Amino acid sequence: MSRLGNLGARLYRGEVGYDFIGNRKIWYGISILITITAIVGLAVSGLNMGIEFKGGAVFTTPKTSVSVAKAEELAATSSGHQAIVQKLGNGGLRIQITEVDTSKSDEIKADLSKSLNVSEEKIAADLVGPSWGEQIANKAWTGLGVFMVLVVIYLAIAFEWRMAIAALVALIHDITITVGVYALVGFEVTPGTVIGLLTILGYSLYDTVVVFDSLKEGTKGITKQTRWTYSEIANRSINGTLVRSINTTIVALLPVAGLLFIGGGVLGAGMLNDISLALFVGLAAGAYSSIFIATPLVADLKERDPQIKALKKRILAKRAAAAAKGELSEAEEAEQGLPAAADDAADVAPAAAVVGQRQEPPRGHGRTPGKRR
Repeated sequence: MSRLGNLGARLYRGEVGYDFIGNRKIWYGISILITITAIVGLAVSGLNMGIEFKGGAVFTTPKTSVSVAKAEELAATSSGHQAIVQKLGNGGLRIQITEVDTSKSDEIKADLSKSLNVSEEKIAADLVGPSWGEQIANKAWTGLGVFMVLVVIYLAIAFEWRMAIAALVALIHDITITVGVYALVGFEVTPGTVIGLLTILGYSLYDTVVVFDSLKEGTKGITKQTRWTYSEIANRSINGTLVRSINTTIVALLPVAGLLFIGGGVLGAGMLNDISLALFVGLAAGAYSSIFIATPLVADLKERDPQIKALKKRILAKRAAAAAKGELSEAEEAEQGLPAAADDAADVAPAAAVVGQRQEPPRGHGRTPGKRR
């Protein structure tokens, strides 16, 4: 078994683990800091909206020896607006200029023909109206709103309302960070960006639901036992699915990183940049939020429930009494693989199966046939 696989097995069995819930205030603070940075970047720099949203003109030229930098300078001089120029595979240029109307586009086309030394008839001009971009944005907001509502309803039915709220907070967290990175980096926002943003919601929710499912199974009949608090079971649920979350996130990030750094950075494919940056940041933020935000937030909300609060009080009192007698608490016995006390053994069985509690081997297990012990 590989080291990572061995670590995953030990995490699942509860032999090792990190106290995510106990250190949740640290992760809350980090998330708040990142979110504030993203919001400040969005407020100061703003989003670089593409031509599909602002409206403008796109000029495609035949093969030319003019460099991209020179073409951007010439286009800016001709139009009076900043231009985005991309080199095409056939040696031509794609010149994108925002906020240009029909009357101005003919003048710009004539100036570009002279500046680039190409025939005006060979320059293709396409105009994009801002109303089309507004429709795209409105549909994206509508889709996002419908998705959020359906997610909350589903999670509230399949799990409980606290998990639905935690998942919603995690999704908003991921979207805010992704949009903030776009503002800080200055990448152009295009329909590809919208597609990327909507796609990451599913990835973010996937990891969160995996942990929630483990937590739901581990907390069945939790009030009937006095061994584990809700936060402890939640922490074991995170540790039990930690390696799985890491593996799925890395596998998803590798091809996206290839699109972003090779396809977008090396090959200069603009549309790949738009989609891959949203996916890359969103996937990383989604994996982070499912572990460090969503589940700790559920534990916070659940610990305010009167029954769970009373359970925690009983467990802590029982542990304090055991410590005063110099005995191990049931939780410490479980960590060392000792059998459960008779009064709690049946009650904690469902939780123990999920959180990695080691059970006594069945009779005859591990014995050599024909020998007596």
